[in-house]
Amino acid sequence: MIQALQQPTSFDDFVKWLPATSEGHYELHREVIVEMPKPRGKHSEVAGFVAAELNFAIRQQQLPYFIPKECIVRSRDGTSGYEPDVIVVDRTALANEPRWERESVLTSGETIKLIVEVVSTNWQDDYSLKLTDYEALGIPEYWAVDYAGLGGRLYIGYPKRPTLSIYNLTDEGEYEVQQFRESDRLCSSTFPNLNLVADQVFAAE
Repeated sequence: MIQALQQPTSFDDFVKWLPATSEGHYELHREVIVEMPKPRGKHSEVAGFVAAELNFAIRQQQLPYFIPKECIVRSRDGTSGYEPDVIVVDRTALANEPRWERESVLTSGETIKLIVEVVSTNWQDDYSLKLTDYEALGIPEYWAVDYAGLGGRLYIGYPKRPTLSIYNLTDEGEYEVQQFRESDRLCSSTFPNLNLVADQVFAAE
C-alpha cells in the first residue's frame, strides 16, 4: 500500500515519494498529489501512434532529439510535476538539466521541443493547468489531442468534435493556437515536414 504524504507537498518530496513500481500514475498539481487515470484503450493507442510518428520524423530529419519512456516536467514555480503522454527532448540541452540522470526530471523549457497530451475525462488539466505551466516554462510547442471531443466549448467550440489543438509559443512568450479536424493537415513548427492529418491521429492508424 502506498502511504500518502501530508498536503501541501513540495516538488522534491513528491519526487522522493513516487513509487518505483505501481499500478497508479501520479502527478503533482499545485502542491497536491493527484492519482491520474492510467492510459488505456484508445488513449494508449493514440499516444503510441503519435510517439511512433514523431520518432520516425526525428530519424528521418536526423535531429538530436529523443522521446523518453518516462520523465517528470517540473513547473516553473515548482508547485507541479507532470508526466506527459509524449515528450520530445533535445539531447544537446541535457547538460543543463542537473536532475535528469538521477531522477529523469526536466526543469527547463529549452530542453523540451514538444509535449503531447492526449485529452481524457480530466480535460481541464490539459486545456488549463498544463497549458498555463507549459507556456510559463517556454516550451515551444504543445499538442492537446482531443480524439473524443471531450473539451469544453471554450477550447474546442460547439458542437463538440474531435480536435487537435497545436499551441506555438510566440516571440512575446504566449501560446497561439491552431486547431485541426478531420482531413486538416497538421502544421508543426518542430516538425515542418510531418505528413499527418488530424483523422489519422484520432484513429491511430
